[in-house]
Amino acid sequence: MQVNMHEAKTNFSRLVKRALAGEEIRIARNGKAVLVLTPLLNSGGARVPGLSAGKGWVADDFDSPLDPEVLREFE
Repeated sequence: MQVNMHEAKTNFSRLVKRALAGEEIRIARNGKAVLVLTPLLNSGGARVPGLSAGKGWVADDFDSPLDPEVLREFE
């Protein structure tokens, strides 16, 4: 389906509903399609905590005072 910019603005909620149902909605300016309204991909499941456990690290000295030279760069 292709609609002009004014119609898209006027009927945006209806067009979103149709796009979520799987229909491709093209929005046109001066009769030429300029964008397509499509839903974002859904991951489909609940988030699972801890999937990245053990994949990162923190240096032992992460909270040590900065060198005076480096500290001056922040001032």
